[in-house]
Amino acid sequence: MTLEELEHIIRASADITDQYEFVIVGSQAILGSIPKPEQVFTVSMEADIYPLEAPQLADKIEGAIGEGSQFHQTFGYYAQGVGPETALLPSGWMQRLHRIQNSNTRDRIGYCLDILDLFLAKAAAGREKDRDFCTGLIEHGYVNLESVLKEVSAMPLDEKRQRTLRATIRRWAKAVGK
Repeated sequence: MTLEELEHIIRASADITDQYEFVIVGSQAILGSIPKPEQVFTVSMEADIYPLEAPQLADKIEGAIGEGSQFHQTFGYYAQGVGPETALLPSGWMQRLHRIQNSNTRDRIGYCLDILDLFLAKAAAGREKDRDFCTGLIEHGYVNLESVLKEVSAMPLDEKRQRTLRATIRRWAKAVGK
């Protein structure tokens, strides 16, 4: 997905829900802080999105421009309507959001997770695709290992799960020579 495609999804989501502000929590949130990342980070054709003030309207987004929709068939990318509970995020994440707002969004706002928060959400989810995404962020220098490890303590996890998450992140970094 490109930044222009994400802007289209924000614009379409606004039309569908009559909302002004949206949060993007999935991998394509990278486009908020890195508009043209390496191709490895843009292979996903979906954007995980919800209206900031009315997350319950995410189902409308999913129904209108979700996977298999006419929108998806026409453009080759789609929105997945999610909720605030979708991503496990460290405290303070809302203060680090990156704003996408321009004529391509018709001045509607898409708030994208900061790279650090995106990394931690993906690392906490721990799926194979998330591991690949996170190791890519480390390998390309988009996240600093020390900063990531420090921020784990802000994750809403008990101490044991935080230790496990730190160990996992260290293992990933070692695997890519960092």
